Amino acid sequence: MSTCVFVQLRCRPGKTYEVAEEIVLRELHSELYSTSGEFDLLLKLYIPKDEDIGKFINDRLLDVPGIERSLTTLTFNAF
Repeated sequence: MSTCVFVQLRCRPGKTYEVAEEIVLRELHSELYSTSGEFDLLLKLYIPKDEDIGKFINDRLLDVPGIERSLTTLTFNAF
């Protein structure tokens, strides 16, 4: 089993495409979108149940050069 997590990323000006390319190469996401508004990218990730979500994101995603800020939204099986 895994936990579905959405991560929004704000990139440094002019770095969004470079950040997106690096994320694609890491093959962490199930979906990746460019967005308008406060954040530049939106990722959908499935994190294995035995992994610490914060550590997984910090160690495998947030070290991508060009990321300025992130916002993580956890999901829950309510239905």
